[in-house]
Amino acid sequence: MRIRRTLGLILAAATLAGTGAVGAVSAQAASTPTITREECTAAGGQVRSIPYGGDVCTLPDGSRQNIT
Repeated sequence: MRIRRTLGLILAAATLAGTGAVGAVSAQAASTPTITREECTAAGGQVRSIPYGGDVCTLPDGSRQNIT
């Protein structure tokens, strides 16, 4: 009985660790894309400077991208 409980705890810990790793990869892939000033203006967007946040491109569809 004790071995079964130990194996269950190990399996639960491994599952949580795997979920955390997948979540981190998904967060990396879902991070905001970057764009240059030239690409922003060519796409019809507006470049805005946000205090302590850098420059942001606001595209005509309402989405925002960080400027590199």
